[in-house]
Amino acid sequence: MLFVTGKLAEPALRRTLEEMAPPFAWEIAALKITVAALMTTAWIARFLEIPPNTDLVLIPGLCEGDTTLISEKTGVRAEKGPKDLREIPEYFGRSAAPFEYGAWDIEIVAEINNASRLSRDAILEAATYYRSSGADLIDIGCTPGKPFPPADLTGVVRDLVDAGMRVSIDSFDRVEIRTAVAAGAELVLSVNGSNVEIVPELAASGARVVAIPDFGAGMETLEPTLRGLDQHRVPYLIDPIIEPIGFGFMASLERFADAHRRYPGIPLFMGIGNITELLAADTTGVTALLLAICQEVGVRAVLTTEVIPWARGAVREADIARRLAYYAITNTALPKGIDDRLVTVKDPKILEYSEAELRALQQRITDPNFRIFTDRHTITVLSSEVFVRGTDVDELFGSLHVTEGTHAFYLGRELAKAKLAITLGKTYRQEGSLRWGYLTPADEHAPHVTLTQSSRRRGRPPAAPAAEGV
Repeated sequence: MLFVTGKLAEPALRRTLEEMAPPFAWEIAALKITVAALMTTAWIARFLEIPPNTDLVLIPGLCEGDTTLISEKTGVRAEKGPKDLREIPEYFGRSAAPFEYGAWDIEIVAEINNASRLSRDAILEAATYYRSSGADLIDIGCTPGKPFPPADLTGVVRDLVDAGMRVSIDSFDRVEIRTAVAAGAELVLSVNGSNVEIVPELAASGARVVAIPDFGAGMETLEPTLRGLDQHRVPYLIDPIIEPIGFGFMASLERFADAHRRYPGIPLFMGIGNITELLAADTTGVTALLLAICQEVGVRAVLTTEVIPWARGAVREADIARRLAYYAITNTALPKGIDDRLVTVKDPKILEYSEAELRALQQRITDPNFRIFTDRHTITVLSSEVFVRGTDVDELFGSLHVTEGTHAFYLGRELAKAKLAITLGKTYRQEGSLRWGYLTPADEHAPHVTLTQSSRRRGRPPAAPAAEGV
């Protein structure tokens, strides 16, 4: 394997590969460019010389262009590697987990709350968003005491079905249930003693229902409802009802475990929105834990929504969490080191260079461009002429003596991002986005890394990207 890099990054890349001790032969091609991230695939294809018996060429992830240019020129397959050479060991991986990962067996039902108050266009827009986030069914949330006009409900359900979506109806009103199922809804939330008379009508529809205990009563009130469903051969899930924290949360979890033991062949249903919407905490970790519980106790469908601001993204989080939980539990493996998209505020790993490594790097730099690095606590700015470290952005900026407007703006932006990184425990990459797990903006179309120009006549050095690539 041939690793392509620039002159400055070559020692760090070599050290990384030596420590990694990969199970394959490797060489490094250090091309005649200082910053590896500034290379393009066309430039690499022009100057790269391939040693004999090379099977793969790996270039820095920040390089611009199509790797087929290199493959066509050299006759060897070329790929873009990670954007940071310190991620190379993780890039190659040491287990088959990524190849086995991704399966799930818990459906996500995403609720559109108070749908009768929304226009059909607004409902379709919300449903499209939920489906793109990973929802398997779109739930039409009806409003108790405000009946959904049958003609309007029919139109809403048909809009979604015609758009290729699976639909559920969230109502105890028999007219609303009857109308939605006739229009194509395939799941009814919910049935108990208050509306069990609707069950015979559902027998020929093929729709599933969610059976719950009678209002304000215990699990024993499920039995008559389940007998009616079995008698008419209506498929169902059981929802023991998860209670919000402060209102019997732990006891309700025990009900789920008990229901799983009592009805081992029947899938359970959980409305996780009762927790994510009603707990003032970021939903990423909460959702991950809830889906792990669901996986263990036989829950095969969850209901969630994204009403309160901190729950934005809850459907997408549930999609990631169900895959993580399925892999961990079916493989008896810890749910870490497989998928870190639910680690949003902090980073799963902080990549850093020691002060000694940075001073060694400075000795090889011949230009006055600023490079910015962070470790867990400190920001370092260096060039051929400057080496400053600290945590106060204003002090660091003042020590650089930059007055040219564009350059000052650039450094201010990067130093603020570096400060955010050390505050939250994240890896900083100059001219690169901080990672926010699944919330990280896609950067496939981000502009290529460039040196920020400054007025040399004023004696102020421009900045250079610290991301030297591989």
